[in-house]
Amino acid sequence: MSVKPSVLFVCVHNAGRSQMAAAFLTTLGRGAIEVRSAGSQPASQVNPAAVEAMAEIGIDMSAEIPKILTTEAVKDSDVVITMGCGDECPYFPGKRYEDWVLEDPAGKGVDSVRPIRDEIKTRVEALIASLTPTGAQQ
Repeated sequence: MSVKPSVLFVCVHNAGRSQMAAAFLTTLGRGAIEVRSAGSQPASQVNPAAVEAMAEIGIDMSAEIPKILTTEAVKDSDVVITMGCGDECPYFPGKRYEDWVLEDPAGKGVDSVRPIRDEIKTRVEALIASLTPTGAQQ
């Protein structure tokens, strides 16, 4: 891994799970980890229920835009975390790959998105602990 590890979160639409994970890692990682997110078939906008659920806990992702998954993004990342894109994610030897099985928040209201958000936070906290010597969060 490089001096500053980099993580790429990938889901099909890059509108919910991967956006929430990236927002958590950006906030909790405190600049110690480079963060990317992308989708194999990006949506036109981030899921409004995901934006609302994150805003409830003080994280603003209202300006985020779904991005297309590129080979370069995978190549430039130390850790690639997939959330439902399956075989559409390119594979490069030497990268750390994880698949987080999480419910898709698409089409759900904020009440249904909160538990998904909370599960993502727990996983991101464990990820930070595995990537940084002391963990960047408080």
